[in-house]
Formats: sequence, C-alpha cells, structure tokens
Amino acid sequence: MQAVLVVAPEAEGLQLAEVPDASPAPGEVLIRVHATAVNRADIMQRRGLYPPPAGTSEILGLEAAGEVVQVPPGTSTELSVGDRVICLVGGGAYAELLAVAASNCIPIPDSMSWADAAAIPEVFITAFQALVRLGRLTHGDVALVHSIASGVGTAAAQIAYVLGARCIGTSRTPERAVAGGAWGAQALVVDGPGFGARVRDMTDGHGADVVLDLVGAKYLADNVACLARGGRIVLTGLVGGRRAELDMGTLLAAQGMIIGSTLRGRSTEEKAMIMAEFAAWAMPLFAAGTLTPVVDSVIPLRDAAQAHAHVEANRAVGKVVLLVGD
Repeated sequence: MQAVLVVAPEAEGLQLAEVPDASPAPGEVLIRVHATAVNRADIMQRRGLYPPPAGTSEILGLEAAGEVVQVPPGTSTELSVGDRVICLVGGGAYAELLAVAASNCIPIPDSMSWADAAAIPEVFITAFQALVRLGRLTHGDVALVHSIASGVGTAAAQIAYVLGARCIGTSRTPERAVAGGAWGAQALVVDGPGFGARVRDMTDGHGADVVLDLVGAKYLADNVACLARGGRIVLTGLVGGRRAELDMGTLLAAQGMIIGSTLRGRSTEEKAMIMAEFAAWAMPLFAAGTLTPVVDSVIPLRDAAQAHAHVEANRAVGKVVLLVGD
C-alpha cells in the first residue's frame, strides 16, 4: 500500500512511499481509506515532538473515512465488508489501508461524502467530549471556545448552538474570530492578556460556564479569571505552552474546575465508550444537516506537505482533508 512517511521534520519531509499492507488483528477490521485529515498532533509528530503511543503505527494520521474491506474471523462486530465508516486511531491513517478496532468505528450515511466524513472524528468528538461529557454544557450556559476557526472550534460552535448555549469564540485576528458566526458565536479577538475581564463584560458579569481551551499555559490566568461560579475549563491542547503560574485563590473563589482531556492516548475501550455516546447523540444530527463538517480544503494525499504547510500557516478555517487514492 502507499502511505505518507516522515523523512525530515519540515513539511517538505513528508513523502508518499510503498509500505507493507496494514493487517488487522483480532478485534480489528481493515479499512480502505478514502479520506483522512490533518491535525495539529500530526504536525507535532512530524517535528518529533509528539511520538505515537506504544504499539501504534509510526505513520501519521489520527482519523479516517473509508470502506470496510476485511472483517477477520472471530471479530465481534456488527460491521460488514462494504460498510462506510469513520474511525479514530492512534496513528496510521495517512495510508491506503488501515487496521482499526471495530469498536472505534462509526457507520456514516450513504449520502455523506468521504471528505465531509473525514472532517468529523477528531474535532467533533473532541468538542463533544469537552463540552457535553466533561463540561456539562447546557441550555443558557456560556461557552468560551478558543481557536474558534480551528476544526475543534467550528465543531464546538455548532454543538453549543444545538444545546442552546451562548458561544464566544476567540482568535488572534478579526478575520478568524468570526468563524463561528454562522452558528451564533460572538467574536472575541485575543491579542494579549486581559481577555478574562472582556468575557465578563460581554456576559454582564456572569462569565463562562465552560471554557474549551486548545492553547494551554498562555491563556490559563484569563481562563480562570473569566469563570462563572462553578465553571469548568476543559484543556485539550498545549500549543500555548505547558507551564504557567496561577493565583489559585481565583479558582477557589469561583468554585471552578480544570479538566484535562485528550483522545489519542486513551485505551481502545475508552475510545469505544466515548464514540458510542457521540454516535448516538451526533450522527442523527449530521444525517438531518443540523451538524455540518467544516472543510477548508481537500488535498490529495500525495500533497500532504502542502496540506501541513497550509495548517501551520494558520490559514485554514475548519479541516484540511487529505483525499486518498485520487
């Protein structure tokens, strides 16, 4: 099969090459990948900053949309050859074939394109996990969503809208801060410290009930400063640093919580539980058109270097999808 390999840490170091075919183990199915998508984790792994979990493929790619082509004997699953699915994996999706736990696959509607389907798993499940499962966002709450123009950000804006929550979306530029406007999100340009007070002003002193943060250390103090009483900060990324000082008295006064969450490092069983809850809640909404994958661009897998450069330049709104076999 063909797959993208990392031969150098720069984006140009991604090369399409022939590698041995993926082979499913018991409990797994083999998928012919039609599309995958670029995540920040892929870029960090390419740079040598985010190694895959032990026992996981060194090939990049955390999600895929494709067709089941093999179900090994003894695999307990309702999936059959020919089924169209999306899936989450610890790695290996930048390839023509992918072995994945059957429990980590979700069937998709026949009407959904491969590109749209590939734009769902990582970002929508991350946003669902942060806002719904951990953040307990509900009708009338205020959600502060950082990096609103990212894949997770545009997914979170939609989930907040469906829940009847008010969403404030941040970005460092006015052009990207408005990315959630189609789902009622208010734009907040964050160009330095002090946005916590601005969030309080925008909410008449209430603050944010849930903060979805992909940034980390750089935003910690302001995230805590803008928390509503009993508010929850759900941390899903660290692009803004790993270490920060915090006046913990502010967190105590707010009766607030800081919750860390990732998907990649979770066990197959944990992912299966999260994905089952997500599928039951979200897939009917996708089928009805209430939730919509946001695809910035579709690029052939052979041009993965171009796709990585586009994401690194912060030009994408939503997901950059890699089309496989085209």
